[in-house]
Amino acid sequence: MSSPPRLNDWLTSRQPLVLGLFRIVLGVLFASEGAATVFGILDRKASPVGDWPFWYAGVIELACGILVLLGVATRGAAFLSSGIMAFAYFTEHQKDGLFPLQNGGLAPVLFCWGFLLLVFAGPGALSLAGLTNREAPTHRAAEPPRATAP
Repeated sequence: MSSPPRLNDWLTSRQPLVLGLFRIVLGVLFASEGAATVFGILDRKASPVGDWPFWYAGVIELACGILVLLGVATRGAAFLSSGIMAFAYFTEHQKDGLFPLQNGGLAPVLFCWGFLLLVFAGPGALSLAGLTNREAPTHRAAEPPRATAP
């Protein structure tokens, strides 16, 4: 008679799915930031075309957000997204205080670290790249070492 699975095993077995859902939500939020900046939607005024750095950042946010959402070129898009969020934090927010709660930079910090996680963890489940096997599989639970006979 087998014992019921432990909670840790159950959670570990769902890591790719939860990582995929995290990637999708992060991609939607980032793409919506970019769309609001470029097209002036969601109660935001559009940045003028070519306005440095805001319009360019909006284009990158929109494009990378869509790539991350779909799970295509996830690691590269996440790396670029993490970098522009770090740039945004240090150039636009940190001058108003060290901590994100002081300077209004909470969103860039969370985006930066969320995307950095995807750089290392990969797209997880539910990605288009996973359907075509173009990105390496994400986390797999480590198997315990096997005993060998003497």
